[in-house]
Amino acid sequence: MSELTCFKSYDIRGRLGENLDAAIAYRIGRAFAQVMAPGLTVCGRDIRESSAELQAALIEGLLDGGSDVIDIGLCGTEEVYFATDHFGAGGGLEVTASHNPIDYNGIKMVREGSRPISGDNGLLDIKAVAETGDWAPAARGTLRQETPRTAYAARILSFVDPAKFRPLKILVNAGHGVAGPAFDAVEAGLRAAGVPLEFVRIHHDPDGSFPQGIPNPLLPENQPQTADQVRAHGADMGVAWDGDFDRCFLFDETGAFIDGEYIVGLLAAAFLPKEPGARIVHDPRVMWNTLDVVAKGGGEAVVSRTGHALIKARMREVDAVYGGEMSAHHYFRNFMYCDSGMIPWLLVAEHMGTTGQSLSALVAQMRADFPSSGEINFTLADAKAAMDRVEAELAPGAIGGVDRLDGISMAFEDWRVNLRRSNTEPVLRLNVETRGDRDLLGRKVEMLRAIITA
Repeated sequence: MSELTCFKSYDIRGRLGENLDAAIAYRIGRAFAQVMAPGLTVCGRDIRESSAELQAALIEGLLDGGSDVIDIGLCGTEEVYFATDHFGAGGGLEVTASHNPIDYNGIKMVREGSRPISGDNGLLDIKAVAETGDWAPAARGTLRQETPRTAYAARILSFVDPAKFRPLKILVNAGHGVAGPAFDAVEAGLRAAGVPLEFVRIHHDPDGSFPQGIPNPLLPENQPQTADQVRAHGADMGVAWDGDFDRCFLFDETGAFIDGEYIVGLLAAAFLPKEPGARIVHDPRVMWNTLDVVAKGGGEAVVSRTGHALIKARMREVDAVYGGEMSAHHYFRNFMYCDSGMIPWLLVAEHMGTTGQSLSALVAQMRADFPSSGEINFTLADAKAAMDRVEAELAPGAIGGVDRLDGISMAFEDWRVNLRRSNTEPVLRLNVETRGDRDLLGRKVEMLRAIITA
């Protein structure tokens, strides 16, 4: 068949009926079984109305390719990560489009130990076999259903100490994705341990029609539905998830959204008392606050290129306890080095208990000490030319020259910039941070905007 355009750098995503359908899902399952030879594969799905059909076809392909399959049904991506490790499977597949538009779907996949699969370690081989349909003979595998959610919840709860929590009211917004059932299992464990947390649930039940819109709390237009309810219920914290809940987003007691880079700092601060001297991996887009928190906590900060496969590899390389990206992906050594949207809010709630501080107070000093612009995206005819203009203008004054680990980063005495080009579209992504000077931040953003759009 023709090229399968649903294969991306780290996963599979496509528009339904255009570059992803049940026939393609079957081919992907069959190719996965043949190329990865997993022996046993875990397979789950999100709540999208197309996911059940795609999962059924994917499983048929896996079975015909000779893999035994455990179907864990409706679940989040991290539940597939957990189950792959829990059952000792050689691979795991989650049918999900996460926060993509309603007419999209996709597949996230891992190998043994829930290690990522990317272009250079299996994904391109799977793509090639799926395209050619050059199937090797195989004895059909067996299928069984399992629900490992109780064991999953126990692993999530192993990250916190029930004795360290104080009474808090927490509003949770599952966005009608699949976070609701997983949260309920975690909440049952908290309740059994006598943890004094009270929860208010909104948009909790999975609903593939997404009556509140596709859950993507990173979009500013989606944040009021959580923020308003935090204020209305007098909650101490708000938590909102995307569709497959591999990302969670936090709101303080005033309803203010907390930017991802400060969550990285909060989680580093939460981990370092538990693991003195631990290594914390972070991405290079916005990093001064993280460096400050880790240094004060007696840890070691380690920078990595952006992207889940790269962060996970760097964490394994340096034995880091935690890795965080400002995009709200948070990775944990004791969770197979995988990202979780359920562990971060628990750690922050525990940290609020041990410090006795409100969430707004915990973040206020970080925001004051290291204001940041948030990621600003520019759609350009020639993103590389714009990047070259910025470098030519600023590089002569940059302390230590130009850092090319991920895009270009340049640091000056009291401010820092990172510029990255998108791998998939003509977009340039800008991040600026300063040392305690919000006015300077505004001026530098406007200066860079002028150079970029010249």
